[in-house]
Amino acid sequence: MALLRIDGDDLVVVIEGLNKLWSFKGSLTIPLANVRGATADPGIATDPKGVRAPGSHVPGLITAGTFHQDGERVFWDVRDASKAVVVELADERYARLVLQVDDPRAAVALVENALAQKEVC
Repeated sequence: MALLRIDGDDLVVVIEGLNKLWSFKGSLTIPLANVRGATADPGIATDPKGVRAPGSHVPGLITAGTFHQDGERVFWDVRDASKAVVVELADERYARLVLQVDDPRAAVALVENALAQKEVC
Protein backbone atom coordinates (compact mmCIF):
# COMPACT_ATOMS: atom_id res chain seq x y z
CA MET A 1 0.00 0.00 0.00
CA ALA A 2 1.07 3.58 -0.58
CA LEU A 3 0.70 6.72 1.51
CA LEU A 4 0.24 10.03 -0.30
CA ARG A 5 1.05 13.39 1.20
CA ILE A 6 1.69 16.92 0.02
CA ASP A 7 5.02 18.37 1.14
CA GLY A 8 5.34 21.97 -0.01
CA ASP A 9 5.14 21.91 -3.81
CA ASP A 10 5.60 18.12 -4.06
CA LEU A 11 3.45 15.04 -4.04
CA VAL A 12 5.23 12.44 -1.94
CA VAL A 13 4.34 8.76 -2.31
CA VAL A 14 5.67 6.43 0.40
CA ILE A 15 5.53 2.70 -0.31
CA GLU A 16 4.83 0.68 2.84
CA GLY A 17 5.91 -2.69 4.15
CA LEU A 18 7.05 -5.49 1.88
CA ASN A 19 5.69 -3.60 -1.12
CA LYS A 20 9.01 -1.70 -1.05
CA LEU A 21 10.70 -5.00 -1.85
CA TRP A 22 8.20 -6.05 -4.52
CA SER A 23 8.19 -2.65 -6.25
CA PHE A 24 11.91 -1.89 -5.87
CA LYS A 25 10.98 1.59 -4.53
CA GLY A 26 10.60 3.11 -1.09
CA SER A 27 9.20 6.46 -2.14
CA LEU A 28 8.59 8.83 -5.04
CA THR A 29 8.60 12.62 -4.99
CA ILE A 30 6.80 14.37 -7.83
CA PRO A 31 6.55 18.17 -8.23
CA LEU A 32 2.89 19.21 -8.19
CA ALA A 33 3.58 21.13 -11.39
CA ASN A 34 3.97 17.73 -13.10
CA VAL A 35 0.82 16.16 -11.62
CA ARG A 36 -2.15 16.33 -14.02
CA GLY A 37 -4.75 14.75 -11.72
CA ALA A 38 -5.89 11.69 -9.83
CA THR A 39 -8.84 9.32 -10.10
CA ALA A 40 -10.06 6.28 -8.22
CA ASP A 41 -10.09 3.40 -10.71
CA PRO A 42 -10.70 -0.10 -9.34
CA GLY A 43 -11.04 -1.47 -12.88
CA ILE A 44 -7.48 -0.61 -13.88
CA ALA A 45 -6.16 -3.80 -12.30
CA THR A 46 -7.56 -5.80 -15.23
CA ASP A 47 -5.77 -3.63 -17.83
CA PRO A 48 -2.67 -5.00 -19.56
CA LYS A 49 0.46 -4.12 -17.59
CA GLY A 50 3.14 -4.33 -20.26
CA VAL A 51 6.71 -5.48 -19.69
CA ARG A 52 7.83 -5.60 -16.07
CA ALA A 53 11.26 -4.14 -15.42
CA PRO A 54 11.94 -4.21 -12.49
CA GLY A 55 8.99 -5.33 -10.44
CA SER A 56 6.70 -8.12 -9.37
CA HIS A 57 3.47 -9.41 -10.88
CA VAL A 58 1.40 -12.32 -9.65
CA PRO A 59 -2.06 -12.02 -11.27
CA GLY A 60 -4.78 -11.57 -8.67
CA LEU A 61 -2.22 -11.11 -5.90
CA ILE A 62 0.17 -8.21 -6.53
CA THR A 63 1.35 -5.82 -9.22
CA ALA A 64 4.29 -3.71 -8.07
CA GLY A 65 7.17 -1.92 -9.73
CA THR A 66 7.93 -0.39 -13.11
CA PHE A 67 6.07 -1.57 -16.20
CA HIS A 68 6.68 -0.46 -19.79
CA GLN A 69 3.76 -0.34 -22.21
CA ASP A 70 3.23 1.51 -25.48
CA GLY A 71 6.37 3.59 -24.97
CA GLU A 72 5.30 4.71 -21.49
CA ARG A 73 6.65 3.84 -18.06
CA VAL A 74 4.01 3.20 -15.37
CA PHE A 75 4.65 2.61 -11.67
CA TRP A 76 2.33 0.10 -9.97
CA ASP A 77 1.79 -0.77 -6.31
CA VAL A 78 -1.55 -2.61 -6.09
CA ARG A 79 -2.69 -5.67 -4.19
CA ASP A 80 -6.37 -4.76 -3.67
CA ALA A 81 -7.81 -3.31 -6.89
CA SER A 82 -10.84 -1.89 -5.08
CA LYS A 83 -8.47 0.67 -3.51
CA ALA A 84 -6.60 1.67 -6.68
CA VAL A 85 -5.90 5.30 -7.50
CA VAL A 86 -4.32 6.51 -10.75
CA VAL A 87 -2.17 9.64 -10.65
CA GLU A 88 -1.55 11.08 -14.13
CA LEU A 89 1.82 12.79 -14.64
CA ALA A 90 3.50 14.97 -17.27
CA ASP A 91 7.21 15.48 -17.92
CA GLU A 92 8.18 12.78 -15.41
CA ARG A 93 9.96 9.44 -15.47
CA TYR A 94 6.54 7.77 -15.16
CA ALA A 95 3.47 8.61 -17.24
CA ARG A 96 1.27 7.55 -14.34
CA LEU A 97 1.28 5.98 -10.90
CA VAL A 98 -1.20 3.22 -10.10
CA LEU A 99 -1.34 2.96 -6.33
CA GLN A 100 -3.32 1.14 -3.69
CA VAL A 101 -4.27 3.52 -0.90
CA ASP A 102 -6.27 3.10 2.28
CA ASP A 103 -9.01 5.56 1.24
CA PRO A 104 -9.17 6.22 -2.52
CA ARG A 105 -11.63 9.13 -2.24
CA ALA A 106 -9.46 10.89 0.34
CA ALA A 107 -6.31 10.35 -1.76
CA VAL A 108 -7.97 11.77 -4.89
CA ALA A 109 -9.27 14.74 -2.88
CA LEU A 110 -5.79 15.36 -1.44
CA VAL A 111 -4.22 15.52 -4.90
CA GLU A 112 -7.03 17.49 -6.53
CA ASN A 113 -7.15 20.03 -3.67
CA ALA A 114 -3.38 20.52 -3.85
CA LEU A 115 -3.63 21.10 -7.59
CA ALA A 116 -6.48 23.58 -7.12
CA GLN A 117 -4.45 25.45 -4.48
CA LYS A 118 -1.47 25.52 -6.85
CA GLU A 119 -3.63 27.08 -9.60
CA VAL A 120 -4.87 29.82 -7.26
CA CYS A 121 -1.34 30.89 -6.30
